[in-house]
Amino acid sequence: MDDISLAEDLRHVIGGLVRAVRAADTMPSGEAALLGHLDRGGPRTTADLAHLRGVSHQAAAKSVKELLGGGLVRAEPHPTDGRKVLLHITDAGRVRLQRERAQRADWLNTAIGAALDSDEQRQLRNCVPLLARLTTHITGR
Repeated sequence: MDDISLAEDLRHVIGGLVRAVRAADTMPSGEAALLGHLDRGGPRTTADLAHLRGVSHQAAAKSVKELLGGGLVRAEPHPTDGRKVLLHITDAGRVRLQRERAQRADWLNTAIGAALDSDEQRQLRNCVPLLARLTTHITGR
C-alpha cells in the first residue's frame, strides 16, 4: 500500500467512524463542539469559537444563541473590548457535555465489544497512541 492510499483510507475510515459515533448525539454537533472548546479552553468570544471550529462567525453565533437560550453558556462583557462578550460554559453546560461524551463513549464501547474480538481490541488500543501522535503533529496541540 502506498502512502497516499494509506492516507486516503485512513481519512475515509476515520471520517466514517466520526459520523457513525455522532449518531449517538442528542444535541447538534456544532453546539457540542463549542461547549467542548469552552470546557477545555475557558472563556472565548464567538469569533474565537468560529475560528477554532473553522466555521463562519454567523454559524458560530447561531449555535451560541441556542446555547445561551438553553442556559448552557453565559455571556459577560469582554474585559478589554467593550464591543465583545466572553462566553463561559455554565454548570448545566458542563453536565450536558459530560452526558454527551459519556453517551458517545458508551455507544462506541458497545460497538467495539460487539464487532471486535479481544485480540482485535488490543490491536485497536495499540493504534490510539499513534493516532494521537499523528493528530498532535497535524494540529500542533
